[in-house]
Amino acid sequence: MKSQLQPVILSGGEGRRLWPLSRQSRPKQFLNINDEKSLFAQTLIRTQGEMFSSPLIVCNKEHRFLVAETMRQLNISPKEILLEPIARNTTPAITAAALKIVENDSNATIIILPSDHIINDTEAFYKSVKAASELAASGKLVTFGVEPDYPETGYGYIKRGPALGSCGWCVETFVEKPSHNTAKTYISQGGYFWNAGIFLFKASSFLRELSRLQPSILNAVKEALEMGERDLDFIRLNQKAFQAAPNIALDYAVMEKTNSAAVVLLDSGWNDLGSWTSFWNHGKLDKDRNVIEGHARLLDSHDNYVRSEKPLITMLGVKGLAVIATGDTVLIIPKERVQEVKDIVTDLEGLGYKEATDHSSVFRPWGHYENLEEGNGFTVKHIVVNPGAKLSLQYHEHRSEHWVVISGEARVTNGEKSFNLHPNESTYIPVFTRHRLENTGPEPLHLIEVQAGDYIGEDDIVRLEDTYKRS
Repeated sequence: MKSQLQPVILSGGEGRRLWPLSRQSRPKQFLNINDEKSLFAQTLIRTQGEMFSSPLIVCNKEHRFLVAETMRQLNISPKEILLEPIARNTTPAITAAALKIVENDSNATIIILPSDHIINDTEAFYKSVKAASELAASGKLVTFGVEPDYPETGYGYIKRGPALGSCGWCVETFVEKPSHNTAKTYISQGGYFWNAGIFLFKASSFLRELSRLQPSILNAVKEALEMGERDLDFIRLNQKAFQAAPNIALDYAVMEKTNSAAVVLLDSGWNDLGSWTSFWNHGKLDKDRNVIEGHARLLDSHDNYVRSEKPLITMLGVKGLAVIATGDTVLIIPKERVQEVKDIVTDLEGLGYKEATDHSSVFRPWGHYENLEEGNGFTVKHIVVNPGAKLSLQYHEHRSEHWVVISGEARVTNGEKSFNLHPNESTYIPVFTRHRLENTGPEPLHLIEVQAGDYIGEDDIVRLEDTYKRS
């Protein structure tokens, strides 16, 4: 039987160019942007079947429960979930995955998949993967290139060299993100691909080149793995050792320097949704060349991208804008400047705006909550607890809470008492009173929580017992 490919799914990054929809607390791979399932879930589904073995995930430690819950819902068991203690770009993450994989299979071939891309034609994707596998068998480090159909300035480009049989080409050079005019030149000349950021190679071939080109990365990540700790279903890489690895992308660290780089064509409807303009480019245009998603009404307006997650957006007599509204934030920007959205995020962070990094909807291992209203000394939340899940046994030093069940059945610990609450029933929890909320039913539990006190920050939690080891 032919050996299976080992998928490595990278789930780091913050998706700053898609703010305010994508934020640090819940970046774009965990959002349902074009489908009922998140981009991360769609990536997992593409790695199922005889061609692939169980996926290995590398993710930010803050997103570990989002990863685990998605895999649970899809009934997919990971080979491992490696937790990055700090973001160090793609090379250290891929190195950690490759080292972990060769522990059990020194001859493994791995495919590196970002978790935030769209691939519309799965069969075409598999065809490209098979072509890349043939090149990888001969020691090539293979990347995937997409034929450009417009002068995108947010992608890197690959110039192809001599053909490698019918499978692909040698890489002549990697090109930085170009200006608009330069990108137009690449398209008119031909022979250039968008760099899709997907890689396929034998783990041993990659580690050999890494040892030659970037030994400091290899040594730091080896130590981070050796000193790592098992935590529930995760492996936590050692922070001090991992932080010593240079912060560098694989293209710069290895692919631009190796003589073994090859590229195959990926003709599968690929899109990395790297900016709001990409949504307009791939969206459904109306008669005025507007793309409208959500609750919006436009009059005498042209060439706009409009997306509303909640409020009604109205526009009159404007053109060439991207307008994105979430439950707590509105972004308005000319389409030709959407690559600068990350600068807005940096500015907001410097000024202390929590909207720069945090959604109004916050996901936890037991479910999620949405902040509905905040004021001086109070917060109102909509809390959703997954079936079979429970919050930590805890108390607060500064705030009281009032819970009202909307739907489902809640099992409540309130002081020394434990009891069930049904829809339209409520309970009051005073300051310093230990309490816990559980959902023992088969359906999600919905309730409204009203917090009141002299301080209502999320760090006012003293955990006495926690299923998820956050005590």
